[in-house]
Amino acid sequence: MSDRSIQSERALNIWSSFQRSVSPLARGAAIIPAPELDFGEIGGLAAAKEEILTYAYAQTSPEIYGRWGTFPPSAMLMIGRRGSGKAMLAEALAARTQTAFVRVDVPRMVLDVIHGVSKIGELIQGWSAALEEMPPVTVFFDELQYAQAHDLSAHHGQLPAGPILDFLFELIDRTLAVPRALVVGATSFPDTLPHAFVAPGRFERIVEVNPIFPEDVVSALEIHAKQAEARAGRSLFDQVRWRAVIGTTGDPSIGDWVRMLHGVLRRKARLEAGGETPEPVSGEDFSRELSRFRQAHTRIHMDGGNYL
Repeated sequence: MSDRSIQSERALNIWSSFQRSVSPLARGAAIIPAPELDFGEIGGLAAAKEEILTYAYAQTSPEIYGRWGTFPPSAMLMIGRRGSGKAMLAEALAARTQTAFVRVDVPRMVLDVIHGVSKIGELIQGWSAALEEMPPVTVFFDELQYAQAHDLSAHHGQLPAGPILDFLFELIDRTLAVPRALVVGATSFPDTLPHAFVAPGRFERIVEVNPIFPEDVVSALEIHAKQAEARAGRSLFDQVRWRAVIGTTGDPSIGDWVRMLHGVLRRKARLEAGGETPEPVSGEDFSRELSRFRQAHTRIHMDGGNYL
């Protein structure tokens, strides 16, 4: 086995043991022991990629900062609308630095902690012990402004905000104290994020993840279309003019557009399963899918989601 394989297996074993010991409180923290997502698989977002790659040197070449009389930021905070690619950037950082990737779904963990408050101390102690024992790791705290999450916003006024924030700060600070950990946070609601999250020693560097319309959307669709064709082993698209498909509306996020692409492909798969011979994907297919997307948004509250 390679050194990375050994480290990945060790990371998985340590984290799985920790989760079992505090179940169900750590269900919101999932691990990818050996992430492989490349920055080239993320459409656009050039400025955000530049910032994240700069932070990567805190793991790969920390001495470089010293040569310029400075030091890496304690952690980075990505801000941007849902579905803009924040989670993918964090995972790509882990892949570039060859670290395990722990993604913390903050709203879910908050819910679990509320229901299991008696075990919070055990969770925090186990968290610290696991990270101290882990090989190098990237920890991603997703949606730090947990109260704005769909499953929590209806109960926002009922949440014990002070104790929850104390718990999150303790979890983050203990993660920052681990020398081999890169720490990244994200929020879709920076205007209401408590300032303590960006206090010195926490998320010191703020990175805006704002896709350029329409260039970054086109780039993402081209990447995911090529990946779909690679999985299928054949051509699937009929000279789709992506800019014409997107039009002038910037409402759907990149994540929305990628999901629409897969919606079109799944519809083609359903037609073939039903005995038909579907034509290659066309711009008209996307127009119909976009209409369905907009109609759905008039019936239920949706504001994007994670960029796939």
